[in-house]
Amino acid sequence: MGRPEKIRLGEILLQQKLLTEDKLKAALDEQKRSGRKLGRIFIDAGYVTEEQIGSALARQLQVPYINLKHFNIRPEVATRLPETLARRFRAIVLEDTGAFYRVGMADPTDLFAYDEINRVLKREIQLAVVGESLLLQTIDRVYRRTEEISGLVLELGEELGETIDFASLGMTPGAEDAPVVKLLQSVFEDAVQVRASDIHIEPQENKVLIRFRIDGVLHVQAEADSKIASALILRLKLMSGLDISEKRLPQDGRFNVKVRNVQIDVRISTMPIQYGESAVMRLLNQSGGILGLERIGLPAHMLQRMRNIIQRPSGMVLVTGPTGSGKTTTLYAALDELNTTERKIITVEDPVEYRLPGINQVQIHEKIGLTFSRVLRTALRQDPDVILVGEMRDQDTVETGLRAAMTGHLVFSTLHTNDAVSTPIRLLDMGAPRYMVAMSLQVVLAQRLLRMVCESCGEVAQLSPQEHEWIRNAGGSQADYSQYRKGRGCTQCNGTGYLGRTGVYEMLEMTKPVVEAANQPDPAIFIQVARKQMEGHTLKNHAVELVVQGKTTVEEAMRISTQLDD
Repeated sequence: MGRPEKIRLGEILLQQKLLTEDKLKAALDEQKRSGRKLGRIFIDAGYVTEEQIGSALARQLQVPYINLKHFNIRPEVATRLPETLARRFRAIVLEDTGAFYRVGMADPTDLFAYDEINRVLKREIQLAVVGESLLLQTIDRVYRRTEEISGLVLELGEELGETIDFASLGMTPGAEDAPVVKLLQSVFEDAVQVRASDIHIEPQENKVLIRFRIDGVLHVQAEADSKIASALILRLKLMSGLDISEKRLPQDGRFNVKVRNVQIDVRISTMPIQYGESAVMRLLNQSGGILGLERIGLPAHMLQRMRNIIQRPSGMVLVTGPTGSGKTTTLYAALDELNTTERKIITVEDPVEYRLPGINQVQIHEKIGLTFSRVLRTALRQDPDVILVGEMRDQDTVETGLRAAMTGHLVFSTLHTNDAVSTPIRLLDMGAPRYMVAMSLQVVLAQRLLRMVCESCGEVAQLSPQEHEWIRNAGGSQADYSQYRKGRGCTQCNGTGYLGRTGVYEMLEMTKPVVEAANQPDPAIFIQVARKQMEGHTLKNHAVELVVQGKTTVEEAMRISTQLDD
């Protein structure tokens, strides 16, 4: 198909019985009022989905509708259309057949866009229809900042030469176009595009490494001349208000950056190492929103029990697991459910990771004596219904938290233990009285995060004999060998074969037999009773279940199991 004819979206949707006359009239009135695009109004009002609009347009224009989720785009073909045009016209080059380019457009009826793309590509184009939100995500991934970062790294190295003039570097507020600022801006943009949780800047003997942690695994993003390391660290220290003259001691701070209209909260930690200072930044995306309990991957039976338990008026709910296993996300999902006007919720955290309207969040500040236990005691005088304590760090915090749970408050907190069974024992080790643990603790949820097979390039995979054996031992009878999947690696997942993560859980509910066992002086009795109760529903079982369903790989399940077996 060549140049499309001008068509009216409303009429097509009417013809294909996706809209009624009344809905079309309401949408047209709204368009007159707000000037927004008609398609957007239909989608936002819930009349039709993006896919339905795309398929309807494709049928009308007799062109294919392509779901980008399952389409492997080659960056070298896509980037023949410059990024600014791809964004402005909501278009992407899908393939080069030699005779013509196949171009995906969110709005194939935009004749001006068609003519402009034709002019730039200088070859016949054939259209396909693609969904707008998937298209924007794909553009983000394809036009990554990698080349730009490498170019800026070189430019910055050249500009700094052998001597660094600190006075001119970043001291002047107008230095926004200095290469170091551009480089950092590009690094942040790239990190946000690939959903990185941390950025590591590490000076080595003769180079500086910039690495991103994506879905829990580190990837090298750029290597640069070691000359630029101190310039980068200096700029970051200025941004976060740290002492730029102190290079011998670790420092930590925070700052906010705006990347593509998204507010990112950055926590930075600097540390003196052999060849300078290393900096690690944790990125907290404030616009990501809070996931509901049903979206964090809890199995149905656990979700039901968890919902019942958090509606109780008092008691303690503990979520455990290593650093970065998603504990805070789980706790906030629970808080979000309890966040009504009838409840007063106070959180005591270090640092405050999510912002939730309607609750009182307190940031710990050790240097001025604002410690967990002190804030927790004050919080209890503020007449709360629900309290979230970021972490049970010491005996004082544990006892105050358990006492609050006994006196009519619902207390949420986290603990760094390996599994659910060892958690009550850990509380006893921290000096909490046995009767308090038995009476106050309601439930322990232990969790890990597993990388999921990329939906775009996932394919059926054969297991090695060792993997087969492992699954049989771990999953017993449910090891049905038909659905194992693995990702090949594509543009969507940056060649890793994995995209996104999901939680794996086990849950120890303090039922009557478990509480009685917790009151026994011999911990072995408690472990035996607790393990019996959780049989078949452990972290390992849940991981194996996800492998059998084809959602993750055996390697990932084995990775978390080795942590548990240690």
